[in-house]
Amino acid sequence: MTSAPTPTAATVATTAVVKPSPRGRRRPPKGAPADRLTGARWWRTLSWRYLVGVVACIYAVIPILYIVSASLNPIGSVASTDLIPTVVSFANFEQLWNNPSRPFFRWALNTVVVALVVVVVQLIFSCFAAYAFSRFRFRGRRAGLLSLLLILMFPQILVTVALFQMFSIVGEVLPAFGLDTLPGYILIMLGGSLGQVYLIKGFFDTVPIELDEAAKIDGASHLQVFFRILLPLLQSILVISGLLVFVGVIGEFLLASIFLRSTDVKTIAVGMQGVLAADQSNNLGWFAAGSVVIAVPIILLFQYLQRYIVGGITAGAVKG
Repeated sequence: MTSAPTPTAATVATTAVVKPSPRGRRRPPKGAPADRLTGARWWRTLSWRYLVGVVACIYAVIPILYIVSASLNPIGSVASTDLIPTVVSFANFEQLWNNPSRPFFRWALNTVVVALVVVVVQLIFSCFAAYAFSRFRFRGRRAGLLSLLLILMFPQILVTVALFQMFSIVGEVLPAFGLDTLPGYILIMLGGSLGQVYLIKGFFDTVPIELDEAAKIDGASHLQVFFRILLPLLQSILVISGLLVFVGVIGEFLLASIFLRSTDVKTIAVGMQGVLAADQSNNLGWFAAGSVVIAVPIILLFQYLQRYIVGGITAGAVKG
């Protein structure tokens, strides 16, 4: 029988036990005493974040509480309104229905009609323009994009006088599209679609062009690629663009106050401001009640479309 070989110094050296490196050691679980923040360290690193958050919440909640309190205050004056109402009454909400001199719901209907029409038309025009700028390469493309950017840099108040003169002339030929008409006001608001072109174009650029090429190989036309492939991928940005336009049209005051003068064609912003300006001390409760009624549907709409909004934000963070 052969005996086992005697280990040499070289063998012992090669079979030595290797100690694990400090990096390979298992770290203590989170929350162990070594990882807990002391009071002083927590105050230096995290306390200011909570402090800023609390101050921001208070700053945002105080105006909301004041408006809700004023809407529930039967007196409805500035001096008698507190953050927490002492007397709760729904008389201001009843006046929204029962006062014919202040057709609140007529103004609300005008606003919703204008907003919906503007949203639909703007999204249609903006999507087609953004698709052309994103997918096609043609002469004047860069100049067109720069022109859109330059136009967006000018405030709308610069064109107010020109629009007023233009629509006063249009009203003599086509009275339905002149001053003090909802169709004419809708045409004016449609001019704001230029800003949505840049926003939607950015999302078109994130979609790989290989999808278009694969569809064209299968015989799809540009319209089929647009409606069947690209448009379903852009639901989030379309929802965001639509919400931005919708809220912007509802809150528009400058152009609406200039072009809409009759009581029956006013929007909610112009009508409520006129009532408040007539007697601010006594109409504050009515104004606050109308603000609450208008704000609640918008809040619910944002909550319902929240997943699209979050999806649009995250989709724009990654290109390709």
